[in-house]
Amino acid sequence: MLQIPNLQQNIKIAPYTTYEIGGPADYFVVVKNKDELINAVTQARENKIPYFILGIGANILFGDKGFRGLVVKNEANKISIFDNLITAESGATISDLIEITTEQNLSGFEHFAGIPSTVGGALWQNLHFLSPDRTETVYIDSILASAEILDESNNLQKVAKDFFEFGYDTSILHKKDLIVTEATFKLEFKEKTTIQKQIAENLKWRADRQPALEKFPSCGSVFKKIKSVGAGRLIDQAGLKGYRVGDAQVSEKHANFIINTGNATAKDVRDLIKLIQEKVLKETGHKLETEISFVGEF
Repeated sequence: MLQIPNLQQNIKIAPYTTYEIGGPADYFVVVKNKDELINAVTQARENKIPYFILGIGANILFGDKGFRGLVVKNEANKISIFDNLITAESGATISDLIEITTEQNLSGFEHFAGIPSTVGGALWQNLHFLSPDRTETVYIDSILASAEILDESNNLQKVAKDFFEFGYDTSILHKKDLIVTEATFKLEFKEKTTIQKQIAENLKWRADRQPALEKFPSCGSVFKKIKSVGAGRLIDQAGLKGYRVGDAQVSEKHANFIINTGNATAKDVRDLIKLIQEKVLKETGHKLETEISFVGEF
């Protein structure tokens, strides 16, 4: 049996995701530091109970039938700075890191302004955004120095950046049952005004092109980018902007976003994804692959 402080049962996950979609988890706990995170994961493993680490809840779609196991809401967010090195527990948010490092005249995190993510989630998917000149992609691995992980045998290990086998929207965390407990980033000193200017430009770029999360709940981009052509452009070409299934709708602003217009279910979203894939393949010959994670029972 799980002996985890503040453990709850039968908790609906929807309020903890940016999509506002998801059924109940059998067990649910909020952890506030890495020791609590390690304890929750270790107990789940020892009791052979499936578990899922939940950060901000972006880039995922939780099933309507919920999760048969333990959902760990990771709010372990201790942050420390030494010179140009910043170490953060895996539940720390990228937005908090941007705010803290900007005040310290440290550059690196501003490239990811406006992206909802924790440190753990950022390493999971190798968080990325367009470079300041919008011609290349900047990845979180470009500033990662090292990390601490809980390995599959419940041992803590310090690992270097290369350990993660980073790629586009992927890392070794997709392949192995490893948990990031904290990470250390190496930043550059810059004038605060320069950093603030880049933050403002990135936020404006996103606001001009993507649906506002606070008004249009979504999980972010749904489909992987196809080389030399964006997924959103293909969906637009297929005439699907604004198309909806139930309360799930292809965003009028950016077609690679499927928004929750009110009471969308995971089934609505999945059905719309399937429709988009079929129509785009028929109209353009391109096969769209999802970049989001599907969690729980549908």
